[in-house]
Amino acid sequence: VQLQASGGGLVQAGGSLRLSCAASGQTFSNYVMGWFRQAAGKERELVAGIRGSGVTTYYADSVKGRFTISRDNAKNTVYLQMNSLKPEDTAVYYCAAGDRRYMPLSGHQYDYWGQGTQVTVSS
Repeated sequence: VQLQASGGGLVQAGGSLRLSCAASGQTFSNYVMGWFRQAAGKERELVAGIRGSGVTTYYADSVKGRFTISRDNAKNTVYLQMNSLKPEDTAVYYCAAGDRRYMPLSGHQYDYWGQGTQVTVSS
């Protein structure tokens, strides 16, 4: 599976961005998809995840109510809508795919990774 993330950029606090991750190579709906982020000097963390059907989702407490993960299996794409952005959301964001029948919460449970996209939120 090849993953291509896009949509990052510079935004003011309170603003919104939508990240996209396009997948190719395998049956997209078979994969759990996750969005991770890594801020400078910090460990990578799972921000949101979504299982293959799109019904089951996971959100980190820090983004609940502000971020929404969704997927379009017909377009082989997963999205992360980020609203009410805060400076602490600044990080490189990565999409990842895991061939799992549960919601993996750890990065090493994901099999494929896209390149990162930088999100910078100014105060």
